[in-house]
Amino acid sequence: MHFLRKLMFVLAAFAAAPLAAQGPATPPSATATESVVPPPAPPAGGHALTPADLEAWLDGFMTYALQRAQIPGAVVVVVRGDGPVLQKGYGYADLAARKPVSPETTLFRPGSISKLFTWTAVMQQVQAGKLDLDADVNRYLDFKIPPYQGKPITLRNIMTHTAGFEESIRYLISSDPNAAMPLKTLMPLALPERVFAPGTTPAYSNYATALAGYIVERVSGEPFDAYIERHIFAPVGMRHASFRQPLPASLRPLMSNGYATLADKPRPFEIVLPAPAGSLSASGADMGRFMIAHLNDGGPLLSPATTRLMHDYRAPGVGPLNTMALGFYEQWVNGRRAIAHGGDTEWFHSDLWLFPDADIGLYVSLNSVGKDGAAHAIRNGLFHQFADRYLPATGRPDTRVVDAETARRHAAMLAGHYVSSRGSFTNFMSVLGLLGQPEVVVGADGKIAMPGLDGLSAGARDWVEVAPFVWRDTGTGERLAAEVRDGRVVRMSLDAGSPFMVFEPASPGVNSAWLSPALATALLLVLIAAIGWPVRALVRRNFGATFPLAGRSLRAWRLSRLFCWLVIAAVAGWIALVMIFTADIGAVGGPLDGLIHLLRVLTPISTLGLLVTTAWHLWLTFRDKRSWTMKLGAALLLLAALVLVWVTLRFHLYGFGMVY
Repeated sequence: MHFLRKLMFVLAAFAAAPLAAQGPATPPSATATESVVPPPAPPAGGHALTPADLEAWLDGFMTYALQRAQIPGAVVVVVRGDGPVLQKGYGYADLAARKPVSPETTLFRPGSISKLFTWTAVMQQVQAGKLDLDADVNRYLDFKIPPYQGKPITLRNIMTHTAGFEESIRYLISSDPNAAMPLKTLMPLALPERVFAPGTTPAYSNYATALAGYIVERVSGEPFDAYIERHIFAPVGMRHASFRQPLPASLRPLMSNGYATLADKPRPFEIVLPAPAGSLSASGADMGRFMIAHLNDGGPLLSPATTRLMHDYRAPGVGPLNTMALGFYEQWVNGRRAIAHGGDTEWFHSDLWLFPDADIGLYVSLNSVGKDGAAHAIRNGLFHQFADRYLPATGRPDTRVVDAETARRHAAMLAGHYVSSRGSFTNFMSVLGLLGQPEVVVGADGKIAMPGLDGLSAGARDWVEVAPFVWRDTGTGERLAAEVRDGRVVRMSLDAGSPFMVFEPASPGVNSAWLSPALATALLLVLIAAIGWPVRALVRRNFGATFPLAGRSLRAWRLSRLFCWLVIAAVAGWIALVMIFTADIGAVGGPLDGLIHLLRVLTPISTLGLLVTTAWHLWLTFRDKRSWTMKLGAALLLLAALVLVWVTLRFHLYGFGMVY
């Protein structure tokens, strides 16, 4: 899905492995379908979008990019007007069998681009008068979503990712073909907590999209899969596409394998539980047909008026940054507005862009994240280089900049750690926010940088402040902006994520600037204390020495060391969980439930037990007037216990709820 894109990049970096002995695959002669649509005159300073020019340019870009990134295969589709300009497959759908990618028939998983089909279905029902974008969605449901701060959720909130749900992973994706369940069962079961008032904060939600799909199912009286087949696939001629999981037997031989990298074995077909949010399998050519319909005022899918309502809406956002239309999000490049959507499953990584004013659509899908998460940089680079070649900027470039002294002051105000609105806040998954907390830093030259997100771009970032609290990357033209109230930055975002995600300054209680080193130090102290217990016993036995403590003092000391070992066991369990999660996100739901329950019992017992027993031990060392070294050791261990208890409670490493 289009979920945790930053996290996926980080996980891929850790998972990257050396190439197998077979070495890099040489792509076969790619299969292409060309257009018979006459090309328009080339834009000033650019190239005419002809099949010949486009194919030559794409061959150079994609062939090199896939080999460098160790990605087995990809498909690229470009459409203009009412027909394709070029549809081309690169590399392999099945690496072992050397089966090439066919743009007409090979199925890829476009992940969250599936949402555009769900949103189109919603707008069809709005057009039919069966749905109201601004009504309480409880009107259409058979279970109740409680209000938050007295406000209900609307379909407009859902389509602009401002319903206020926190991120949910438990019922998201699985490699188990039996994991799929009806929306009627899933929706009340997987209901996540709401953490923002509706309409106030962009926070991407797969659950909310699935909820919209369930609403379509209920008001239309048709199962969601069947509805999409009848009302979207059939009218535009999409014969190689399906939301069904597992795939129908007739389509299974056409499905591309998904891979971690070129050296990896093929991975199982992924089951996306909130199916309307990301379960689509489709060929590149069929995705082209869908783009053509939207570029042609909705084609057979929507009326021109409904299409304009969907495409032209602009939700409130952060300053001048990209924002949401209804379902699509906007991306500005070279002074042109594109409406778009990206999509990521574990193994497939895709993007779709429409340029309505130029009547052009671009789609790319890759069957691996590649080495060091390179799929994200490839997509970013393809978008910008395609626009620079075929849709270049017109007129003079904007050269305005903020004066150096003001820029340094604003950069210093922006610097610090941030929490993403797209995350978990009320369950144990919130600890991921601590482990990967974004940070804005200021270099010696006074310029800002976000090192943790640099890998998602095709090149190094060079942020220059061009207006108060608005920065532009000189390489891509993408912007970063902040909202300031009473002299403080209250939230910020970047063009690439601003439609569905904002960053707020990390509060002192969760700020990793101090909490990460404090946690690391606390764990080190616990480890030293735990290991010191058997080591000191061996030393005393060797020298025939006696331990200076006895009675209650000895009991308190031993219990504190016992809880040190329990803390180590809990930490080892969480590390194991993260490693399993890294290897297979789908393992989080179901197979690991027992481990998760165990850890959420063991963690509070071990940390609170360590706090109590260490405090008892420290009090006894002062009462008995022990040596200063024993007092210092007990005091340090007590501080470590306080940090561990804080992390346990603040990041919800306890409880029994299974929606996370």
